[in-house]
Amino acid sequence: MGSEFGVGTGMIDTAAMRHAMVASQLRTTGVDDVRVVAAMASVPREEFVPAESRTLAYRDTPIPLGRGRYLNNPMATGRLLTEAAILPEDRVLLVGAATGYTAAVLVELGATVTAVESDAGLLATARAALPGAVGIHWVEGPMADGHAAGAPYDVLLVDGSVEELPAALIAQLRVEGRIAAGIVDKGVTRLCSGRRTEGGVGVVPFVDAECVVLPGFAKPAAFRF
Repeated sequence: MGSEFGVGTGMIDTAAMRHAMVASQLRTTGVDDVRVVAAMASVPREEFVPAESRTLAYRDTPIPLGRGRYLNNPMATGRLLTEAAILPEDRVLLVGAATGYTAAVLVELGATVTAVESDAGLLATARAALPGAVGIHWVEGPMADGHAAGAPYDVLLVDGSVEELPAALIAQLRVEGRIAAGIVDKGVTRLCSGRRTEGGVGVVPFVDAECVVLPGFAKPAAFRF
């Protein structure tokens, strides 16, 4: 890992912090898929945050990554992964890869991941945190565009909140493919899930929760006379 993210954790007991995250933030908030809990208990979250924030890595709060971006809080990511019902060998389009934490958890669950990120610096950190990772294809570009060359995907996972799900992302999901994403609705972030069908897409909220807002997904401003 690079120097910004790569200093040691000193005397921090990250294993104990990971255990506390599982006990107090995941199991108590509806993250009830035992495979998701086990994967999040296994992946060292502190390796995906800036060095100065490592003591915050397991708190139930977004972690600043610089340039206005944040690593999603564990509960939001855990609930999205649970609702997505990730299966071994699922092909997942991950939108909002950030520093690679959620991609690492998805691989731990047995998925093959196409991880899209618009911030070149964050993507460089993700690659450095997971050198030679098998099962992850990193894509630098507008998150709203996804990665059509790898379609169709079994799952669309947006690890953050967006004002709307672009048609370009939905089109890259196979029919009956699953969706889990945060949606910004009148200033409130809601975690949502659903499926693509022959007739379109159906996504419904399942909980109001803090979920970081991703750039590049603003709805076009309504025309005013």
